[in-house]
Amino acid sequence: MRNRCLFLFLTLFIFSTTLPAEKEYEAHESWLAERISEWQDLKFGFFVHWGIYSQWGCIESWPLVEVDEWARPDDLPAWVERGRDIEAFKRDYWKLNETFNPAAFHPEEWVKAAQGAGMKYFVFTTKHHDGFSMFDTKYTDFKATSPESPFHQDPNANATKALFDAFRDEGFMIGAYFSKADWHSPYYWSPDAPARTRNPNYDTLAEPEKWGKFVEFVHNQVEELMTGYGDIDILWLDAGQVRPPKQDIDMDRLVRMARSHQPELIVVDRAVGGRHENYLTPEKKIPDTPPDYPWETCMTMGDQWSYKPDDDYKSTRELVHMLVNIVSKGGNLLLNVGPGPDGRLPEEAVTRMEEIGEWLDLNGEAVYGTRPISPYREGQACLTRKGDTVYAICLAEDGQDGPPAEILLSSVAPKAGSEIRLLGGDNSLDWEKHGDGVLIQIPEDTGSICGDAWVVRIETGK
Repeated sequence: MRNRCLFLFLTLFIFSTTLPAEKEYEAHESWLAERISEWQDLKFGFFVHWGIYSQWGCIESWPLVEVDEWARPDDLPAWVERGRDIEAFKRDYWKLNETFNPAAFHPEEWVKAAQGAGMKYFVFTTKHHDGFSMFDTKYTDFKATSPESPFHQDPNANATKALFDAFRDEGFMIGAYFSKADWHSPYYWSPDAPARTRNPNYDTLAEPEKWGKFVEFVHNQVEELMTGYGDIDILWLDAGQVRPPKQDIDMDRLVRMARSHQPELIVVDRAVGGRHENYLTPEKKIPDTPPDYPWETCMTMGDQWSYKPDDDYKSTRELVHMLVNIVSKGGNLLLNVGPGPDGRLPEEAVTRMEEIGEWLDLNGEAVYGTRPISPYREGQACLTRKGDTVYAICLAEDGQDGPPAEILLSSVAPKAGSEIRLLGGDNSLDWEKHGDGVLIQIPEDTGSICGDAWVVRIETGK
């Protein structure tokens, strides 16, 4: 893993001049590093998986893959109702576009919820692996704006445009999730043979003409997103199996095209590596130690990426601690919520977002625009820095509803006469040098503060 990380780091910032595509990319190095730094400052993003699958409350797209039995649990109603027959399930899944009609979809409500949570960027599933386009593409009728979908008459039927415009108007960085695979395309899953795995069901090397049509289809759809939806900051590509040699979609050409329309575009060819994976996206995982490359944990708020009735949502405390843990290691958190089939965000998810936002309203200066500092954690306290200021974010332990009486930090040395404060507290704190570090005293009466984690601000003078 370490070798792979080193390889990614080197390929991101040091490029060979032997190939034209790499030479062109080298010219963008400084602006790309600056763009990634801007993205790193944001720390907290809103991820949304939403599509025709939301109607069944099933896992997004994956139930279509015959060999992936995990995606069709025995108690899934849509699976049970079809006698657990995969062909019947697929047949009816492909017809879900004919019933997709989220009449309660209002983009401004999503924006309000994300703002309330303190989120700063937005990534939306413009198309998942099932191939259903949530934007007005002209290259397939399997889309929300097709006359086959009752939703097509809604003014927000082009959900991608409606959402991107609404979030951009409020200052969010915009990310377009796009699956490089498309199981609805006859050039990926050919109708000439059974499709049982996530991969093409034909030999792409033996049938280059058919595969070439799929490559052009992908490029055409990406170009639509890059030209008809305003400024796009991130192209977040999924389906890591789509890579050379058997699934080569000519990423060099695709990225050149995308950046010809969006010159400051960050590209995330996730799980592939190389120069087109501008930052890494560990899925539902947080590294044990701070990586030395740009990264983002993408995480579900509940158990499932897509909407699931009565999903088991993580507690606010767990989510706040997750955000702090990630940020203290130099990462971003892209937190996912799956809207319901009517287009509304689940009430419990919105409540969690409001509560995270309350914590960030008080303590956000220890999160936004910060960078990691070694060691990233001492005891209960996770550390971040901003210039000469260090923040010690003390995570509440089970049953703890107030900050500890004292915090001992061996790695932080305040400058003489420095004021140390508890964010949200009324007074400066008493402190004394302790070896090369500091011992900070916290009185019981500290004012109005949030109860999941407490932040001490320390001026170090370094």
